[in-house]
Amino acid sequence: MQAVSGTWWRDGVLYHVYLRSLQDSDGDGVGDIPGLISRLDHLAWLGIDGVWVSPVMPSPNDDWGYDVADYCAVDPEYGTLEDVDRLVAEAEARGIKVLFDLVPNHSSDRHPWFVESRSSRSSPKRDWYVWADPAPDGGPPNNWAGNFFGPAWELDEATGQYFLHSFLESQADFNWWNSDVRRAFHDVLRFWFDRGIAGFRIDVVHKLAKDPDLGDNPPATAEDSFIEQAWGQKELLNANLPETHEILRGWRKVSDEYDPPAMLLGETYVLDVPRMVSYYGNGDELDLCFNIPFLYSQFTAEALRAIVEEVEAALPAGAWPVWNGSSHDISRWPTRWCGKDQRKIRCALMMLFTLRGTPLLYYGDEIGMGDGEVPVERSLDPLGTRVPGSRTAGRDPARTPMQWSDAPGFGFTAPSVAPWLPFGDAAATSVEAQGNDSASVLNLSRDLIMLRKRSVDLRSGAYRTLDSSRGTWLWSRGERTIVALNLSDEPMEVTARAGRIAIATDRTRDGERVRDRETLSPWEGFVLADAENT
Repeated sequence: MQAVSGTWWRDGVLYHVYLRSLQDSDGDGVGDIPGLISRLDHLAWLGIDGVWVSPVMPSPNDDWGYDVADYCAVDPEYGTLEDVDRLVAEAEARGIKVLFDLVPNHSSDRHPWFVESRSSRSSPKRDWYVWADPAPDGGPPNNWAGNFFGPAWELDEATGQYFLHSFLESQADFNWWNSDVRRAFHDVLRFWFDRGIAGFRIDVVHKLAKDPDLGDNPPATAEDSFIEQAWGQKELLNANLPETHEILRGWRKVSDEYDPPAMLLGETYVLDVPRMVSYYGNGDELDLCFNIPFLYSQFTAEALRAIVEEVEAALPAGAWPVWNGSSHDISRWPTRWCGKDQRKIRCALMMLFTLRGTPLLYYGDEIGMGDGEVPVERSLDPLGTRVPGSRTAGRDPARTPMQWSDAPGFGFTAPSVAPWLPFGDAAATSVEAQGNDSASVLNLSRDLIMLRKRSVDLRSGAYRTLDSSRGTWLWSRGERTIVALNLSDEPMEVTARAGRIAIATDRTRDGERVRDRETLSPWEGFVLADAENT
Protein backbone atom coordinates (compact mmCIF):
# COMPACT_ATOMS: atom_id res chain seq x y z
CA MET A 1 0.00 0.00 0.00
CA GLN A 2 1.37 3.41 -0.96
CA ALA A 3 1.61 6.07 1.73
CA VAL A 4 -1.05 8.77 1.56
CA SER A 5 0.35 12.20 2.34
CA GLY A 6 -1.50 15.30 3.36
CA THR A 7 -4.85 13.79 4.34
CA TRP A 8 -6.47 15.80 7.12
CA TRP A 9 -6.73 12.88 9.53
CA ARG A 10 -3.07 11.88 9.12
CA ASP A 11 -1.79 15.40 9.66
CA GLY A 12 -4.39 16.31 12.27
CA VAL A 13 -5.50 15.71 15.85
CA LEU A 14 -8.82 14.06 16.69
CA TYR A 15 -11.09 14.78 19.67
CA HIS A 16 -13.70 12.38 21.03
CA VAL A 17 -16.85 14.00 22.39
CA TYR A 18 -19.18 12.02 24.65
CA LEU A 19 -22.07 14.25 23.67
CA ARG A 20 -24.20 13.84 26.80
CA SER A 21 -21.34 15.24 28.87
CA LEU A 22 -19.80 18.03 26.79
CA GLN A 23 -22.22 20.97 27.01
CA ASP A 24 -25.89 21.29 27.93
CA SER A 25 -27.53 24.06 25.90
CA ASP A 26 -31.16 23.81 27.02
CA GLY A 27 -31.03 23.25 30.78
CA ASP A 28 -32.03 19.58 30.93
CA GLY A 29 -28.67 18.41 32.32
CA VAL A 30 -27.79 16.54 29.12
CA GLY A 31 -25.23 17.63 26.56
CA ASP A 32 -26.48 18.15 23.02
CA ILE A 33 -25.52 19.19 19.50
CA PRO A 34 -26.14 22.94 20.02
CA GLY A 35 -23.95 22.66 23.12
CA LEU A 36 -21.17 21.13 21.04
CA ILE A 37 -21.53 23.93 18.49
CA SER A 38 -21.08 26.47 21.29
CA ARG A 39 -17.75 24.82 22.24
CA LEU A 40 -16.25 24.62 18.75
CA ASP A 41 -14.19 27.73 19.43
CA HIS A 42 -12.43 25.86 22.25
CA LEU A 43 -11.63 22.98 19.90
CA ALA A 44 -10.39 25.39 17.23
CA TRP A 45 -8.20 27.23 19.77
CA LEU A 46 -6.82 23.89 20.95
CA GLY A 47 -5.93 22.95 17.37
CA ILE A 48 -8.36 20.07 16.81
CA ASP A 49 -8.87 18.93 13.21
CA GLY A 50 -11.64 16.35 13.62
CA VAL A 51 -14.28 15.75 16.28
CA TRP A 52 -15.76 12.27 16.75
CA VAL A 53 -19.21 12.52 18.32
CA SER A 54 -20.75 9.63 20.26
CA PRO A 55 -24.04 8.30 18.81
CA VAL A 56 -26.63 10.99 18.11
CA MET A 57 -29.22 8.64 16.61
CA PRO A 58 -32.55 7.85 18.32
CA SER A 59 -32.12 5.30 21.08
CA PRO A 60 -33.99 4.02 24.15
CA ASN A 61 -30.62 4.41 25.91
CA ASP A 62 -30.38 0.92 27.36
CA ASP A 63 -26.70 1.32 26.41
CA TRP A 64 -26.68 5.10 26.04
CA GLY A 65 -26.89 5.43 22.28
CA TYR A 66 -25.16 2.20 21.35
CA ASP A 67 -28.62 0.65 20.87
CA VAL A 68 -29.86 2.48 17.79
CA ALA A 69 -33.55 2.68 16.93
CA ASP A 70 -33.17 4.69 13.69
CA TYR A 71 -29.92 5.05 11.74
CA CYS A 72 -31.01 8.08 9.70
CA ALA A 73 -32.36 10.46 12.32
CA VAL A 74 -31.31 12.40 15.42
CA ASP A 75 -32.52 11.75 18.93
CA PRO A 76 -34.65 14.76 19.99
CA GLU A 77 -32.73 14.87 23.27
CA TYR A 78 -29.67 15.93 21.26
CA GLY A 79 -31.26 18.09 18.58
CA THR A 80 -32.39 17.79 14.97
CA LEU A 81 -31.01 17.06 11.53
CA GLU A 82 -30.90 20.81 11.02
CA ASP A 83 -28.63 21.02 14.08
CA VAL A 84 -26.36 18.42 12.46
CA ASP A 85 -26.20 20.54 9.30
CA ARG A 86 -25.33 23.59 11.40
CA LEU A 87 -22.69 21.62 13.30
CA VAL A 88 -21.04 20.53 10.06
CA ALA A 89 -21.09 24.08 8.69
CA GLU A 90 -19.83 25.73 11.89
CA ALA A 91 -17.11 23.12 12.31
CA GLU A 92 -16.02 23.45 8.68
CA ALA A 93 -15.76 27.22 9.12
CA ARG A 94 -13.18 26.51 11.85
CA GLY A 95 -11.29 23.89 9.86
CA ILE A 96 -12.77 20.99 11.83
CA LYS A 97 -14.25 17.82 10.34
CA VAL A 98 -17.15 16.00 12.02
CA LEU A 99 -17.12 12.23 12.51
CA PHE A 100 -20.13 10.31 13.80
CA ASP A 101 -20.33 7.05 15.69
CA LEU A 102 -21.96 4.11 13.90
CA VAL A 103 -23.14 0.91 15.57
CA PRO A 104 -23.49 -1.76 12.85
CA ASN A 105 -23.09 -4.96 14.88
CA HIS A 106 -26.53 -4.66 16.44
CA SER A 107 -29.57 -2.43 16.71
CA SER A 108 -32.03 -1.77 19.47
CA ASP A 109 -34.80 -4.34 19.69
CA ARG A 110 -37.11 -1.36 19.15
CA HIS A 111 -35.68 -0.57 15.73
CA PRO A 112 -38.43 -1.08 13.10
CA TRP A 113 -36.18 -3.56 11.30
CA PHE A 114 -36.04 -5.82 14.35
CA VAL A 115 -39.71 -5.32 15.21
CA GLU A 116 -40.51 -6.59 11.71
CA SER A 117 -37.94 -9.38 11.95
CA ARG A 118 -39.45 -10.53 15.23
CA SER A 119 -43.03 -10.49 13.97
CA SER A 120 -42.91 -13.99 12.46
CA ARG A 121 -40.56 -16.63 11.08
CA SER A 122 -41.76 -15.73 7.59
CA SER A 123 -41.04 -11.99 7.96
CA PRO A 124 -39.10 -10.60 4.97
CA LYS A 125 -36.64 -9.17 7.50
CA ARG A 126 -36.33 -12.34 9.57
CA ASP A 127 -32.90 -13.05 8.11
CA TRP A 128 -31.67 -9.51 8.77
CA TYR A 129 -30.84 -10.68 12.30
CA VAL A 130 -29.29 -13.87 13.69
CA TRP A 131 -32.07 -16.30 14.63
CA ALA A 132 -31.68 -19.97 15.54
CA ASP A 133 -33.69 -22.88 16.89
CA PRO A 134 -33.15 -23.95 20.49
CA ALA A 135 -30.64 -26.65 21.33
CA PRO A 136 -32.10 -30.17 21.81
CA ASP A 137 -32.51 -29.44 25.52
CA GLY A 138 -34.44 -26.27 24.75
CA GLY A 139 -31.57 -23.99 25.77
CA PRO A 140 -29.53 -21.50 23.69
CA PRO A 141 -28.29 -22.66 20.27
CA ASN A 142 -24.63 -22.58 21.36
CA ASN A 143 -22.35 -21.50 24.19
CA TRP A 144 -21.54 -17.97 23.04
CA ALA A 145 -21.26 -15.53 25.93
CA GLY A 146 -22.55 -11.98 25.87
CA ASN A 147 -20.01 -9.20 26.38
CA PHE A 148 -22.13 -7.92 29.26
CA PHE A 149 -21.96 -11.46 30.71
CA GLY A 150 -24.53 -14.24 30.59
CA PRO A 151 -25.60 -16.09 27.42
CA ALA A 152 -25.58 -14.19 24.12
CA TRP A 153 -29.02 -15.53 23.24
CA GLU A 154 -32.58 -14.50 24.09
CA LEU A 155 -35.61 -16.70 23.50
CA ASP A 156 -38.50 -15.12 21.64
CA GLU A 157 -41.49 -17.00 23.02
CA ALA A 158 -43.84 -15.97 20.22
CA THR A 159 -41.78 -17.50 17.41
CA GLY A 160 -39.98 -20.20 19.39
CA GLN A 161 -36.47 -19.17 18.27
CA TYR A 162 -33.54 -17.46 19.92
CA PHE A 163 -31.97 -14.24 18.63
CA LEU A 164 -28.32 -13.37 19.12
CA HIS A 165 -27.28 -10.39 21.24
CA SER A 166 -23.55 -9.94 21.78
CA PHE A 167 -24.30 -7.27 24.37
CA LEU A 168 -27.62 -6.53 26.13
CA GLU A 169 -30.70 -8.62 25.45
CA SER A 170 -32.22 -5.48 23.89
CA GLN A 171 -29.35 -5.20 21.36
CA ALA A 172 -30.05 -7.69 18.57
CA ASP A 173 -27.14 -8.69 16.30
CA PHE A 174 -27.46 -8.20 12.56
CA ASN A 175 -26.86 -11.07 10.16
CA TRP A 176 -24.07 -9.65 8.01
CA TRP A 177 -24.25 -12.64 5.66
CA ASN A 178 -27.47 -11.05 4.36
CA SER A 179 -26.82 -8.86 1.31
CA ASP A 180 -29.87 -6.69 2.14
CA VAL A 181 -28.25 -5.75 5.46
CA ARG A 182 -25.06 -4.76 3.66
CA ARG A 183 -26.99 -2.62 1.16
CA ALA A 184 -29.00 -1.00 3.96
CA PHE A 185 -25.84 0.10 5.75
CA HIS A 186 -24.29 1.37 2.54
CA ASP A 187 -27.37 3.57 2.30
CA VAL A 188 -26.85 4.71 5.91
CA LEU A 189 -23.27 5.69 5.11
CA ARG A 190 -24.36 7.69 2.07
CA PHE A 191 -27.16 9.39 4.02
CA TRP A 192 -24.67 10.90 6.48
CA PHE A 193 -21.84 11.47 3.99
CA ASP A 194 -24.27 13.42 1.82
CA ARG A 195 -24.93 15.67 4.84
CA GLY A 196 -21.24 16.43 5.18
CA ILE A 197 -20.24 13.96 7.89
CA ALA A 198 -16.55 13.32 7.15
CA GLY A 199 -16.40 9.75 8.39
CA PHE A 200 -17.37 7.26 11.06
CA ARG A 201 -15.96 5.63 14.11
CA ILE A 202 -17.32 2.09 13.75
CA ASP A 203 -18.37 0.34 16.94
CA VAL A 204 -17.06 -3.22 17.66
CA VAL A 205 -16.17 -3.62 14.00
CA HIS A 206 -14.34 -6.91 14.63
CA LYS A 207 -17.58 -8.69 15.60
CA LEU A 208 -19.66 -8.11 12.45
CA ALA A 209 -19.39 -11.56 10.85
CA LYS A 210 -20.34 -14.67 12.85
CA ASP A 211 -19.87 -18.35 12.08
CA PRO A 212 -22.94 -19.28 9.99
CA ASP A 213 -22.95 -22.77 11.50
CA LEU A 214 -23.10 -21.27 15.03
CA GLY A 215 -20.51 -23.65 16.45
CA ASP A 216 -19.43 -23.54 20.10
CA ASN A 217 -16.47 -21.44 21.15
CA PRO A 218 -13.66 -23.33 22.93
CA PRO A 219 -13.05 -22.60 26.61
CA ALA A 220 -10.54 -19.94 27.60
CA THR A 221 -7.21 -20.98 29.04
CA ALA A 222 -4.73 -19.31 31.36
CA GLU A 223 -2.79 -18.14 28.28
CA ASP A 224 -5.76 -16.23 26.85
CA SER A 225 -6.52 -12.53 27.38
CA PHE A 226 -8.05 -11.30 30.60
CA ILE A 227 -11.22 -10.44 28.66
CA GLU A 228 -11.61 -13.96 27.26
CA GLN A 229 -10.91 -15.40 30.70
CA ALA A 230 -13.69 -13.21 32.11
CA TRP A 231 -16.09 -14.56 29.47
CA GLY A 232 -14.82 -18.10 29.96
CA GLN A 233 -14.22 -18.71 26.23
CA LYS A 234 -12.16 -17.77 23.22
CA GLU A 235 -14.07 -15.69 20.69
CA LEU A 236 -13.11 -17.80 17.70
CA LEU A 237 -16.49 -18.11 16.00
CA ASN A 238 -18.23 -14.84 16.90
CA ALA A 239 -15.43 -12.33 16.26
CA ASN A 240 -12.56 -11.64 13.85
CA LEU A 241 -13.89 -13.84 11.06
CA PRO A 242 -12.29 -13.33 7.62
CA GLU A 243 -15.64 -12.29 6.16
CA THR A 244 -15.53 -9.09 8.25
CA HIS A 245 -12.78 -7.84 5.95
CA GLU A 246 -15.05 -8.33 2.95
CA ILE A 247 -17.70 -6.18 4.66
CA LEU A 248 -15.16 -3.43 5.29
CA ARG A 249 -13.97 -3.48 1.71
CA GLY A 250 -17.56 -2.77 0.70
CA TRP A 251 -17.65 0.18 3.11
CA ARG A 252 -14.36 1.46 1.73
CA LYS A 253 -15.81 1.51 -1.78
CA VAL A 254 -18.72 3.64 -0.56
CA SER A 255 -16.38 6.00 1.31
CA ASP A 256 -14.21 6.38 -1.79
CA GLU A 257 -17.21 7.64 -3.77
CA TYR A 258 -16.70 10.99 -2.01
CA ASP A 259 -14.09 13.68 -2.58
CA PRO A 260 -12.20 13.69 -0.34
CA PRO A 261 -12.89 10.09 0.67
CA ALA A 262 -14.73 9.69 3.96
CA MET A 263 -12.62 8.39 6.84
CA LEU A 264 -13.27 5.06 8.57
CA LEU A 265 -11.97 4.61 12.13
CA GLY A 266 -12.56 1.15 13.57
CA GLU A 267 -13.03 0.04 17.15
CA THR A 268 -10.87 -3.02 16.62
CA TYR A 269 -11.22 -4.30 20.17
CA VAL A 270 -8.56 -7.00 19.97
CA LEU A 271 -5.64 -7.49 22.31
CA ASP A 272 -2.96 -8.55 19.85
CA VAL A 273 -1.21 -6.25 17.39
CA PRO A 274 -1.10 -8.60 14.33
CA ARG A 275 -4.87 -9.03 14.40
CA MET A 276 -5.40 -5.30 14.90
CA VAL A 277 -3.29 -4.29 11.91
CA SER A 278 -5.09 -6.81 9.67
CA TYR A 279 -8.06 -4.43 9.63
CA TYR A 280 -6.11 -1.95 7.52
CA GLY A 281 -6.24 -4.50 4.71
CA ASN A 282 -4.27 -3.44 1.66
CA GLY A 283 -5.38 0.16 1.86
CA ASP A 284 -8.92 -0.98 1.12
CA GLU A 285 -10.42 -1.38 4.61
CA LEU A 286 -10.09 0.92 7.65
CA ASP A 287 -8.07 4.14 7.62
CA LEU A 288 -7.36 3.97 11.36
CA CYS A 289 -7.62 1.11 13.86
CA PHE A 290 -7.85 1.52 17.61
CA ASN A 291 -4.80 0.11 19.36
CA ILE A 292 -6.28 -1.67 22.37
CA PRO A 293 -2.95 -3.26 23.48
CA PHE A 294 -1.57 0.29 23.81
CA LEU A 295 -4.69 1.44 25.64
CA TYR A 296 -4.33 -1.33 28.25
CA SER A 297 -0.55 -1.02 28.56
CA GLN A 298 1.18 -0.31 31.84
CA PHE A 299 2.48 3.26 31.93
CA THR A 300 6.13 2.29 31.88
CA ALA A 301 8.81 3.09 29.35
CA GLU A 302 9.45 -0.59 28.68
CA ALA A 303 5.80 -1.61 28.15
CA LEU A 304 4.83 1.35 25.98
CA ARG A 305 8.00 1.23 23.90
CA ALA A 306 7.51 -2.48 23.20
CA ILE A 307 3.99 -1.94 21.88
CA VAL A 308 4.97 1.04 19.75
CA GLU A 309 7.87 -0.90 18.23
CA GLU A 310 5.63 -3.90 17.55
CA VAL A 311 3.04 -1.70 15.85
CA GLU A 312 5.67 0.08 13.77
CA ALA A 313 7.04 -3.27 12.59
CA ALA A 314 3.64 -4.82 11.89
CA LEU A 315 1.80 -2.02 10.07
CA PRO A 316 1.25 -2.62 6.35
CA ALA A 317 3.18 -0.28 4.08
CA GLY A 318 1.56 3.15 4.11
CA ALA A 319 -0.77 2.38 7.02
CA TRP A 320 -1.08 4.97 9.77
CA PRO A 321 -1.48 4.37 13.53
CA VAL A 322 -3.73 6.20 15.98
CA TRP A 323 -2.81 6.76 19.63
CA ASN A 324 -5.19 7.37 22.51
CA GLY A 325 -5.38 6.47 26.17
CA SER A 326 -8.96 7.29 27.17
CA SER A 327 -12.43 6.54 25.86
CA HIS A 328 -16.03 6.24 27.01
CA ASP A 329 -15.40 2.50 27.61
CA ILE A 330 -12.35 2.59 29.87
CA SER A 331 -10.97 4.51 32.83
CA ARG A 332 -9.44 7.82 31.77
CA TRP A 333 -5.66 7.74 31.36
CA PRO A 334 -5.02 10.62 33.83
CA THR A 335 -6.39 8.20 36.43
CA ARG A 336 -5.44 4.79 35.03
CA TRP A 337 -1.92 5.61 33.86
CA CYS A 338 -1.06 8.61 35.99
CA GLY A 339 -2.99 8.38 39.25
CA LYS A 340 -3.82 12.07 38.64
CA ASP A 341 -0.12 12.93 39.17
CA GLN A 342 0.43 16.15 37.20
CA ARG A 343 4.01 15.20 36.25
CA LYS A 344 2.85 11.91 34.75
CA ILE A 345 -0.07 13.58 32.97
CA ARG A 346 2.35 15.93 31.25
CA CYS A 347 4.55 13.04 30.15
CA ALA A 348 1.55 11.16 28.77
CA LEU A 349 0.44 14.16 26.72
CA MET A 350 3.94 14.62 25.33
CA MET A 351 4.00 10.95 24.31
CA LEU A 352 0.59 11.04 22.61
CA PHE A 353 1.38 14.12 20.55
CA THR A 354 4.87 13.10 19.43
CA LEU A 355 4.52 9.46 18.37
CA ARG A 356 4.16 8.76 14.66
CA GLY A 357 0.45 8.65 14.01
CA THR A 358 -2.79 10.50 14.73
CA PRO A 359 -3.36 11.57 18.35
CA LEU A 360 -6.89 11.16 19.69
CA LEU A 361 -7.97 13.09 22.78
CA TYR A 362 -11.04 12.23 24.84
CA TYR A 363 -12.87 15.32 26.07
CA GLY A 364 -11.13 16.55 29.21
CA ASP A 365 -7.79 14.91 28.42
CA GLU A 366 -6.48 18.35 27.55
CA ILE A 367 -6.96 19.51 31.16
CA GLY A 368 -5.83 16.23 32.73
CA MET A 369 -9.39 15.39 33.79
CA GLY A 370 -9.49 12.02 35.51
CA ASP A 371 -12.30 9.66 36.39
CA GLY A 372 -15.18 11.19 38.29
CA GLU A 373 -16.58 9.84 41.51
CA VAL A 374 -19.92 8.26 40.67
CA PRO A 375 -21.68 6.49 43.56
CA VAL A 376 -22.93 3.03 42.64
CA GLU A 377 -26.50 4.15 43.29
CA ARG A 378 -26.07 6.93 40.67
CA SER A 379 -24.69 4.58 38.03
CA LEU A 380 -26.52 4.44 34.70
CA ASP A 381 -24.13 2.25 32.72
CA PRO A 382 -25.37 -1.32 32.19
CA LEU A 383 -21.96 -2.62 33.26
CA GLY A 384 -22.71 -1.05 36.63
CA THR A 385 -26.43 -1.73 36.86
CA ARG A 386 -27.11 -5.00 35.04
CA VAL A 387 -24.10 -7.18 35.72
CA PRO A 388 -24.96 -9.55 38.59
CA GLY A 389 -23.05 -8.69 41.74
CA SER A 390 -21.55 -5.50 40.33
CA ARG A 391 -20.37 -3.10 43.02
CA THR A 392 -19.03 -0.45 40.66
CA ALA A 393 -20.38 2.42 38.62
CA GLY A 394 -19.28 0.64 35.44
CA ARG A 395 -17.97 3.03 32.81
CA ASP A 396 -19.74 6.09 34.17
CA PRO A 397 -16.68 7.55 35.99
CA ALA A 398 -15.15 8.15 32.54
CA ARG A 399 -18.31 9.86 31.29
CA THR A 400 -18.91 12.65 33.81
CA PRO A 401 -19.60 16.22 32.57
CA MET A 402 -16.84 18.44 31.23
CA GLN A 403 -15.45 20.98 33.68
CA TRP A 404 -15.44 24.26 31.78
CA SER A 405 -15.32 26.59 34.79
CA ASP A 406 -15.13 26.42 38.57
CA ALA A 407 -18.52 28.09 39.03
CA PRO A 408 -21.65 26.16 40.09
CA GLY A 409 -22.67 23.97 37.17
CA PHE A 410 -19.01 23.89 36.03
CA GLY A 411 -20.02 25.76 32.87
CA PHE A 412 -21.65 22.54 31.65
CA THR A 413 -25.19 23.43 32.72
CA ALA A 414 -27.12 25.99 34.74
CA PRO A 415 -26.23 26.10 38.46
CA SER A 416 -29.73 24.96 39.45
CA VAL A 417 -29.79 21.96 37.08
CA ALA A 418 -28.79 18.44 38.10
CA PRO A 419 -26.53 16.93 35.41
CA TRP A 420 -27.34 13.49 34.01
CA LEU A 421 -24.25 12.15 35.83
CA PRO A 422 -22.59 13.73 38.87
CA PHE A 423 -19.85 16.25 38.24
CA GLY A 424 -16.56 14.50 38.13
CA ASP A 425 -12.93 14.94 39.02
CA ALA A 426 -12.82 17.32 41.99
CA ALA A 427 -9.05 17.58 41.68
CA ALA A 428 -9.13 18.76 38.06
CA THR A 429 -8.75 22.45 37.33
CA SER A 430 -11.24 23.76 34.80
CA VAL A 431 -10.65 24.93 31.24
CA GLU A 432 -11.30 28.52 32.29
CA ALA A 433 -8.79 28.46 35.15
CA GLN A 434 -6.11 26.65 33.15
CA GLY A 435 -6.51 28.94 30.18
CA ASN A 436 -5.18 31.81 32.28
CA ASP A 437 -2.08 29.85 33.34
CA SER A 438 0.64 29.62 30.69
CA ALA A 439 2.22 26.68 32.53
CA SER A 440 -1.02 24.68 32.79
CA VAL A 441 -1.74 21.22 31.40
CA LEU A 442 -4.22 22.82 28.99
CA ASN A 443 -1.62 25.18 27.56
CA LEU A 444 0.90 22.32 27.36
CA SER A 445 -1.69 20.38 25.32
CA ARG A 446 -2.25 23.29 22.97
CA ASP A 447 1.43 24.07 22.61
CA LEU A 448 2.24 20.44 21.79
CA ILE A 449 -0.47 20.44 19.13
CA MET A 450 0.83 23.69 17.68
CA LEU A 451 4.38 22.32 17.64
CA ARG A 452 3.09 19.27 15.80
CA LYS A 453 1.37 21.48 13.22
CA ARG A 454 4.60 23.41 12.59
CA SER A 455 6.86 20.37 12.47
CA VAL A 456 7.06 18.15 9.41
CA ASP A 457 9.07 15.71 11.55
CA LEU A 458 6.26 15.35 14.10
CA ARG A 459 3.51 15.13 11.50
CA SER A 460 5.09 12.62 9.17
CA GLY A 461 8.67 11.80 10.15
CA ALA A 462 9.72 8.21 10.75
CA TYR A 463 9.82 6.82 14.29
CA ARG A 464 13.09 5.31 15.55
CA THR A 465 13.82 4.12 19.10
CA LEU A 466 17.07 5.46 20.55
CA ASP A 467 19.15 3.71 23.19
CA SER A 468 18.36 4.74 26.75
CA SER A 469 18.53 3.42 30.29
CA ARG A 470 15.72 1.52 32.01
CA GLY A 471 12.81 3.77 32.94
CA THR A 472 13.49 6.19 30.11
CA TRP A 473 12.28 6.26 26.53
CA LEU A 474 13.95 8.18 23.72
CA TRP A 475 12.94 8.26 20.11
CA SER A 476 13.62 10.32 17.02
CA ARG A 477 11.06 11.66 14.58
CA GLY A 478 12.30 12.45 11.13
CA GLU A 479 15.64 14.17 10.67
CA ARG A 480 16.00 16.66 13.51
CA THR A 481 13.49 15.92 16.28
CA ILE A 482 14.07 13.84 19.42
CA VAL A 483 11.68 13.09 22.27
CA ALA A 484 13.05 12.14 25.69
CA LEU A 485 10.88 10.90 28.57
CA ASN A 486 11.81 9.77 32.04
CA LEU A 487 8.93 7.57 33.16
CA SER A 488 10.43 6.71 36.52
CA ASP A 489 10.67 7.98 40.08
CA GLU A 490 14.43 8.57 39.88
CA PRO A 491 16.53 11.22 38.11
CA MET A 492 17.91 9.69 34.93
CA GLU A 493 20.70 10.71 32.60
CA VAL A 494 19.87 10.40 28.91
CA THR A 495 22.10 10.57 25.88
CA ALA A 496 20.44 12.28 22.94
CA ARG A 497 22.03 15.03 20.85
CA ALA A 498 22.88 18.62 21.52
CA GLY A 499 20.01 20.88 20.57
CA ARG A 500 17.29 23.27 21.66
CA ILE A 501 14.29 22.24 23.75
CA ALA A 502 11.19 23.22 21.79
CA ILE A 503 8.88 22.25 24.63
CA ALA A 504 9.30 20.55 27.99
CA THR A 505 6.94 19.14 30.57
CA ASP A 506 8.63 21.66 32.91
CA ARG A 507 7.83 24.77 30.90
CA THR A 508 10.72 26.73 32.47
CA ARG A 509 13.01 24.64 30.23
CA ASP A 510 11.37 25.69 26.96
CA GLY A 511 14.00 27.11 24.61
CA GLU A 512 16.92 25.81 26.66
CA ARG A 513 20.05 24.65 24.81
CA VAL A 514 21.09 21.20 26.01
CA ARG A 515 24.16 19.01 25.69
CA ASP A 516 24.14 15.51 24.30
CA ARG A 517 23.98 14.17 27.85
CA GLU A 518 21.24 15.55 30.09
CA THR A 519 19.64 14.63 33.40
CA LEU A 520 15.87 14.31 33.44
CA SER A 521 14.06 14.71 36.73
CA PRO A 522 11.53 12.02 37.70
CA TRP A 523 8.57 12.12 35.32
CA GLU A 524 10.04 14.78 33.08
CA GLY A 525 10.31 15.00 29.32
CA PHE A 526 11.24 17.32 26.50
CA VAL A 527 11.19 17.61 22.72
CA LEU A 528 14.39 18.66 20.95
CA ALA A 529 13.21 20.37 17.80
CA ASP A 530 16.59 21.00 16.22
CA ALA A 531 18.63 18.07 17.49
CA GLU A 532 22.01 18.04 15.82
CA ASN A 533 23.37 15.15 13.72
CA THR A 534 20.34 12.89 14.11
